[in-house]
Amino acid sequence: MIKKSLRLLTAIFAVSMLFTSCYSYTSTVGQGAQGYNQKTAWNHYVIYGLAPVGVSDSKKLADGAEDYTVHTRQTFVNGLVSALTFGIYTPTTTTVTK
Repeated sequence: MIKKSLRLLTAIFAVSMLFTSCYSYTSTVGQGAQGYNQKTAWNHYVIYGLAPVGVSDSKKLADGAEDYTVHTRQTFVNGLVSALTFGIYTPTTTTVTK
């Protein structure tokens, strides 16, 4: 009984690690995006995202616009790169829409 429970718990943990979702968050500045003009940049982190190495500046990506939307996420490609480096390098992508 205990052995079966331990196997089930191990299987649930393994599956939960395989199906972790890509995180995403959106910030609205001013009135938000007024058009469809986008600029995208990668953010560079190491050690599973704990230490930032190079993070994009959303204000610079907005080129002085007062109304824009910032969407930061881990894309499939970012996740693939992270998996291939075993989490040593963990990039994210920031897109500014103005």
